[in-house]
Amino acid sequence: MNIKVGMISLGCPKNQVDGELMLEKLNKAGFQIVGAIEDADIMIINTCGFIEDAKREAIETILEVAEYKTAGLISSIIVTGCLAERYQEEILKEIPEVDSVIGIGADGDIIKICQKAAVGISTSFFPDKKLLPLEGDRMLSTPPHWAYLKLSDGCDNKCSYCAIPGIRGSYIERSMESIIEEAKELASKGVKEVILVAQDTTKYGMQLYGEYRLAKLLKELVKIDGIEWFRLFYCYPDRVTDELIDVIAEEEKICSYIDIPLQHCNSDVLRSMNRNGSYDSLKELLAKMKSRIKGLSLRTTFMVGFPGESEEQFEELCRFIKDIEFDRLGCFAFSPEEDTPAFDFDNQIDDKIKQRRAEVLMDIQYSITEKANKAKIGNVYKAVIDSFEDGKYVGRSYLDSPEIDTGIIIASKNELSVGDFIQVRITDYDGYDLIGEEI
Repeated sequence: MNIKVGMISLGCPKNQVDGELMLEKLNKAGFQIVGAIEDADIMIINTCGFIEDAKREAIETILEVAEYKTAGLISSIIVTGCLAERYQEEILKEIPEVDSVIGIGADGDIIKICQKAAVGISTSFFPDKKLLPLEGDRMLSTPPHWAYLKLSDGCDNKCSYCAIPGIRGSYIERSMESIIEEAKELASKGVKEVILVAQDTTKYGMQLYGEYRLAKLLKELVKIDGIEWFRLFYCYPDRVTDELIDVIAEEEKICSYIDIPLQHCNSDVLRSMNRNGSYDSLKELLAKMKSRIKGLSLRTTFMVGFPGESEEQFEELCRFIKDIEFDRLGCFAFSPEEDTPAFDFDNQIDDKIKQRRAEVLMDIQYSITEKANKAKIGNVYKAVIDSFEDGKYVGRSYLDSPEIDTGIIIASKNELSVGDFIQVRITDYDGYDLIGEEI
């Protein structure tokens, strides 16, 4: 078999892991995996469909790949992932160049689907979402020194704005044994940084064990030789336990970094989002985390323009951000998504107001980041080398996650390799980026 398959994977790290599982299945079955569209016979587009911007990107990508098919450069297009799960028949109807649309529960059947596509047979089906493979050998699409590790999938939180429960299904999780085994496998391949992901990492353990097990899992993972850093994404604030805080504080291999999307701080807005918390309760949680985890780097995400969000509530959010001084912050405007309760909420907010509020938040955060970066001058950090660009090394300390956060532009008299860990003294900053030198 010399059928060439390429993949474009969009959206979040969880989706990226799904794509890596599919690629390795195809690789083992004898398909040739290629990186460029023009080199492929079959192109798989692993889509995101979470919010309007993600849907637009997915559709534009499908249309771009369709041009290659029209030109005769590729023979088949297969669409999977969240957009495929969410808009099943619409994709085939609106984009006739697409040959197959499959739900996430069909990812495990990707070999058969590609075999059929290779002989001109279209396959579109949407089995139970729980059939989505959570584990198995992966063809890593990240640089060789870091990788994602998925603990679970699906979500039962049912935030009123979020389409994920409808797209990905209810919460499912892996056993501790399988996660630990995969982490060992990643270490054997030279991976030095592992980022734990799920729709809600802090819920891990409730389905299989009836209790939160993230802290216990971390205690086992840090025993694995070869891995320098473990990093936590997508932590739900309600489930950040004292045990978890203590493990992060005590274990050297666990980065003092936590991604904890809060969405808002106003209690009425949060209640309307079907989330818990208030300005005071969230401030208390974050203060406790900061006091017990030395040098904690906090990343969060906020939503502006949720239906009914008043100017006063938005100003409260601005005060909250100034008060807490998050290390890293993302912001997106509310996107009304079909089949979610908030889609039909009264008091929808004008797009221009939403965009202005998002810009104001990011301006506030830029000032906070600039102040924090200035304070880091003279500090020394353990850093990992991510790349070599324009005669300079680019790396990160534990404060930053790859691809989504910023980095350190590093001068060194030594010849370094990607994945090396070194000591760096910060000498200056340039916007969001730090500037440093190896010591």
